[in-house]
Amino acid sequence: MDYDYDRIDEAVLALAYLTLHDGARVWKSFDWDAMGRLHEKGYISDPVNKAKSVALTEQGLKEAERLCRELFCRRDPE
Repeated sequence: MDYDYDRIDEAVLALAYLTLHDGARVWKSFDWDAMGRLHEKGYISDPVNKAKSVALTEQGLKEAERLCRELFCRRDPE
């Protein structure tokens, strides 16, 4: 399959938002390649450490919330 890694990263960031705790930290129990790409894009702190969670950057927090709402929230009936 020819994967769209940007879309995968968006899904991972939105799912990570569901684990938000301690202000702007999320669990890093996702694919390591995706976590690395999110770090390269400036959305999360470096995932290569002993902690079980990473910090979302200010930009990452905003984007994660937006994607979570877009992908997972119910829309009002029209």
